Order: sequence, then structure tokens, then C-alpha cells
Amino acid sequence: MPDRAEHPRRPRRGDVTTAPRTAGVWEAVQRCVDELRERTGREHLDVLDLGGGTGGMAVALAAQGHRTLVVDPSPDALAALERRAAEAGVADHVRSVQADAATLGDVVPEAGADLVCCHEVLEYVDDPAEALAEVVRAVRPRGVVSILVAQRSAAVVARALAGRFSEAAQALDDPDGRWGAADPLPRRFDAPALLALLGGAGLDVRQVHGVRLFSDLVPEVLLEGDESRAALLALERLAGDGTSQAGLVALATQLHVLAERR
Repeated sequence: MPDRAEHPRRPRRGDVTTAPRTAGVWEAVQRCVDELRERTGREHLDVLDLGGGTGGMAVALAAQGHRTLVVDPSPDALAALERRAAEAGVADHVRSVQADAATLGDVVPEAGADLVCCHEVLEYVDDPAEALAEVVRAVRPRGVVSILVAQRSAAVVARALAGRFSEAAQALDDPDGRWGAADPLPRRFDAPALLALLGGAGLDVRQVHGVRLFSDLVPEVLLEGDESRAALLALERLAGDGTSQAGLVALATQLHVLAERR
């Protein structure tokens, strides 16, 4: 069985809107965008993508006419973003700034975004609470923050299934959910701790769902056709529902939370 905890960014076939590992997040963000458009009466929104890298999410949103700003510390990633935006014909709707969560306040206006995506960022920052404070500062009141983080329980299960029982115990007991010095992630989260962190930052949680329950474990050979990928995505969608499938969500590699600024 593949060890999904060791490959947090392993690519899958398809773009962010269709790949089994990312489509669930995209669908949740898309529903959020539709709700924000209806509520605000504005066709096009202001979106901030913190840690957006090469722009998979940002370019997809820009293709719908939304004004997107990608903030990322990697110049190489931002160069790739610019190429992707140009190839998609949305360069006029995408801006990029080289910065990180700690300096976000220096490069983005206060309360300037309807939606802030903060995906796979809180695992790496020095202080998640401080980073979230910057994120909340950037979003408008009643605006939405999309948070995607690695979950501790998935790493525990993955290490145990790989026969690395002491590492599984380490991940279970470690304050940051790490299984050892060679762990590529500085930090993982438990759902209660994450939700408490969001609440303390001034965010009201609206939706929680699990991401990548099965897609990291399915051999690529089983995903050769569109029908197989669609069936896997449908399964991920059903199993990741935080309301009806809390037990399965606890085993997801990642947690995706949508929360509204008070």
C-alpha cells in the first residue's frame, strides 16, 4: 500500500477542477464563490490565494472573471503562474506578489478580499495563529476563508499500515503530528484543534470535509479512464462529508474548512 504521508504533493492526472485529489476542494470553493456572488450582487469577486504557487486554483477562478492575487514566497512558482495565466488567456485577471504569510500585511490591503484561499500553508508557517490573523485581516467582513491542512490521523494510519509502528506512535503523540526527524511536514492538525484555532481568529466555521481519503491509495493503473476517475471522485465526495461521514473524515489525508469572517 502506498505511503500517502510521504508524498503530500504527488500530482494526479487532470487539472485542479477534475483531478480526484483536488476536485473536491475545487467544488467546495466553487459553491462558496457562487454564494458570495449571490450575496454581494457582484459578478466578479476579489480573491487572494496565499501560497497559491503555480496558480492552479487562481487561474481556474480567473477564467470565470474573478480578480485573483497570488502571494507566494517562491519566484519560480510565480513565474510558472504567469506562464499558466498567459496560456489560459487570463493574465489580465491574475496578479502575483512574492511574499509569505508573515509579510502579508505589507502587500495586500486590509479587508480587500471576498475570498482568501490558504491551502497547504499553515503546516509550514512559524506561527499558525499569527498567519491566520493576517489572513483574517485581508478578508472582508462576511467574506470567506478556505483552509486546507494535513491531518494527523492519516499520517498515523499510513505509518502503521507501512509497518512503521514506532513512527505511527510518534505521530500520534507528537504536538505537531510529526512521525520523526525525516518527516517532510513541519506540522499536521487535528480537527478540534484546527476549528478552535479558526474560532480564535474570528472565523465562524461553515463547512468541514475530508480530502484524499482514497485517492492517495489507488494505483495509477486503476485511473486510466474518465469513468474510473469520475467514480473515485464521487466516492471521495460522499465519504468526505463532514456532517454525515465524520468517522471517515477523521482518516482523510487533509481537512478542508470553509469559514466566514465575523
